[in-house]
Amino acid sequence: MRLTIKIGSNVLTRQDGSLDVTRMSALVDQIATLRSQGHEIILVSSGAVASGRSELKHIQHDLDSVDQRQLFSAVGQAKLINRYFELFREYGIAVGQVLTTKENFSDTEHRKNQENCMRVMLENNVLPVVNENDTVSVTELMFTDNDELSGLIAQMTQSQVLIILSNIDGIYTGDPSDPSSRIIRTIEQGRSLDEYIQEKKSSAGRGGMQSKSNVAMQTAAAGISVIIANGKRDDILVKLMNDRENTPCTEFLC
Repeated sequence: MRLTIKIGSNVLTRQDGSLDVTRMSALVDQIATLRSQGHEIILVSSGAVASGRSELKHIQHDLDSVDQRQLFSAVGQAKLINRYFELFREYGIAVGQVLTTKENFSDTEHRKNQENCMRVMLENNVLPVVNENDTVSVTELMFTDNDELSGLIAQMTQSQVLIILSNIDGIYTGDPSDPSSRIIRTIEQGRSLDEYIQEKKSSAGRGGMQSKSNVAMQTAAAGISVIIANGKRDDILVKLMNDRENTPCTEFLC
């Protein structure tokens, strides 16, 4: 099975904004396990801007938002991909970096080139690590967030499943902190979630559950199952693929 796995910034960063290498290593272990079980993986990873921000603590943060994003991304992406390179190398897994922009999905020639790049990597057993190229993507050129990017990548690569890892277990019937709220386990196409979704965005990333649910609906309509789950849970990826019935998550049915 071909899986696109999106890891959000709140999964990969600690409360102080620094990169959580322990969590990152655990997720790499799980991806290596899934590959050993025969799954093909495309990884969409956030965390570059947060990683760069924690690395450049000496920089005065009076830069405008565009300059900040470009600077932190340029430094953070190098740090992030280097970590992935070293962690996956322990399993003998080669990784390749794919930095993309929204333009690459609208321009026919750019889209074909990107599709070909992903195809060649997968055919040669290289694990693609995809992120938005924040050093050049600003304002109208930006994806809404990496949730949107992961949905487009899943469709481009004809994945069977898209897994979106956040810092909560899925979509709840109310506030997740309310003990009376419960996880909605499955969502069929066309079901309205307006009464359940809160507009609150994550502290480290650009997206929120509204973005995730919108992307999940669109991707499921394209014939790809989408799972939203908590990336901070131990062995979450392996459990989702091998014991989903007993693993907290929300699945959008295709």
